Amino acid sequence: TERDRLQDTKHTTFTDSKTHIKHRFRPIDEAAQDYKEELRKSLKPLQEKVEHLHQVKFNCELTESHIVAQAVDTEMQIREEFKRLKYFLEKEEGARITALKEEEGQKIRVMGQKIQALSREIEALTDTIRATEKELNSECISFLQNYKAAVERVQQRPLLFVPQLGTGALIDVAKHLGNLTYNIWNKLKEMVTYSPVILHPNTASPNLVVSDDLKSTAYRERERELPQNPERFKYYPTVVGSEGFNSGTHSWDVEVRTDANWAVGVAAESIERKGDILTGYWEIWFENFEKYKAYSPPHTEKVLSVKNPIRRIRVHLDWNRGKLLFSDPDTNTDIYTFSQSFSERLFPFINALSTKPLRILPVKVTVKLER
Repeated sequence: TERDRLQDTKHTTFTDSKTHIKHRFRPIDEAAQDYKEELRKSLKPLQEKVEHLHQVKFNCELTESHIVAQAVDTEMQIREEFKRLKYFLEKEEGARITALKEEEGQKIRVMGQKIQALSREIEALTDTIRATEKELNSECISFLQNYKAAVERVQQRPLLFVPQLGTGALIDVAKHLGNLTYNIWNKLKEMVTYSPVILHPNTASPNLVVSDDLKSTAYRERERELPQNPERFKYYPTVVGSEGFNSGTHSWDVEVRTDANWAVGVAAESIERKGDILTGYWEIWFENFEKYKAYSPPHTEKVLSVKNPIRRIRVHLDWNRGKLLFSDPDTNTDIYTFSQSFSERLFPFINALSTKPLRILPVKVTVKLER
């Protein structure tokens, strides 16, 4: 019927309309999801950058606190060193003032004794003169009666040798003041040491501990939390000296051990510090507690014939001639010589796996006077 037809038409239209709406809105949802995914992907670099910035910020905060700690420790050590120097100077000042006072006292005593003796003699002679003058003023009869006694009194007081100032009577000022500061310095240098190499703690890997005097280093299993500044070795237990050399000759001795692995030598300024070190260093390497190697990758790796265990190793660098000589100062024997044309600044270094210190040995300071 017409009524049924109209109902079917209405139903069909309604159904088509719903289907049409579905078809119209589904692409919008899909597009939104696509755009969201695209935006999510574009956020990823920003999120990674934020994460990286957090790491950088953490390292900066760590560096800041490390700077404060360094300043506190360094100030304390400076004060301790000056305290030690002040104690020495005060002790030296006291000793020299005491010596001066002792000389003053001794020479004043000598002069005092002379003055007392002279005073007694003056008094006795004055008494004689006074008595004699009294006789001279007496009556003739009395004078004649006492004449013989007066003469004897005068003759009994012969003129003594008048003491003169002898040599050395005065304080020896030249002895106390002559070259005073030089003499103090000369004495001071006996209590201080000079190290030809100062280790740079800012280069030490987190496993290495550098001593307060910057002359020795030792290995620790537990890494310290340190700023990852560009100078610092990250993976290898290495520390370099604070001064590099790009000319001239330089020599230093290192006290090493026989109960741990170590390496001693020089490293180029451009050596890799954050990853694998493939080149740029020349060393003597004590490996596996038994053998010594001359090592400089990629060209040199030579097991050395060493008769006696090395306890001290001398490093002698002649930069201009391209020679790096290692020797044993205890036996006065050469260990190995690298011949290399150097082109950049070289730094002394120590690589240590010893929990006991490897130490740069001090050298004796001598003074040469030129006229």
